[in-house]
Amino acid sequence: MIFVRFVNQNMTEGVAQFRYQSLNGRWEDVDGEVIEEGFVSIFVNGQEIATIMSTPRDQDKLALGFLRNEGVIGGMSDVRAVHVCPSGVCVDVWLARADFSPPARMILTSGCGGGVTFDDLSKRVEPLQSSVTIAPSRLAELINRIQQPGSLYARSGGVHTSALSDGERIVVIAEDVGRHNTIDKLRGECLLRGLDPKDHILLATGRISSEMINKAARMGCPIVASRTSPTSMSVRLAREWNITLCGYVRRGAMNVYSCPERLGKMSDEE
Repeated sequence: MIFVRFVNQNMTEGVAQFRYQSLNGRWEDVDGEVIEEGFVSIFVNGQEIATIMSTPRDQDKLALGFLRNEGVIGGMSDVRAVHVCPSGVCVDVWLARADFSPPARMILTSGCGGGVTFDDLSKRVEPLQSSVTIAPSRLAELINRIQQPGSLYARSGGVHTSALSDGERIVVIAEDVGRHNTIDKLRGECLLRGLDPKDHILLATGRISSEMINKAARMGCPIVASRTSPTSMSVRLAREWNITLCGYVRRGAMNVYSCPERLGKMSDEE
């Protein structure tokens, strides 16, 4: 089977130009950039399965990652072709099999931008078994590196960033107005690059909610760290699934809500 990928060459940069007024001691007109947001519909074998609010960039990665994280596909061997339409508002994914039926149940999630999932978070997930560890200072250093000069965040703000790290470097990075979308884009890029996300550390700038922990578990990420907070359900699931969940990560400070043993001594002297 030959995999074919058609990507819209006129894809936006992820920002839109606006003239607006700014007050900083005095009013002035500014020509600046605002993060772009729009609908992206995902079709599988010609059937629409989800419409997601997203930053219209890397839509093919978003679609592939979403389908993998939701269990619709097991890998790229299940995919025959991916096509991003010229307007960028829809992605057609054609599977190697013809007998696809859309999931019967859709759950609206707490993710910004109207996240959706087909997964039942109440069902049993096997706890992750991983020997991955990292020093708290190293974790803080990595999370400080995920928003770099030239990124969408640096240009316009208003965007979430997630990344996968092997503990030494940032391996994959993604930006989107939706927190959950960034993780799907990470998974999609991993699929296209043939990279297994298992045993990688998931870094995020936004709130960690239950669907994000679910996606982390599906990717096999034993450590999830964010600059902000988790939700109560994400803490409960992280404890049940043996995932180390860290919030408010800063240099010399963080909250650890589950499985602290993966962070070594957890002291100032590392």
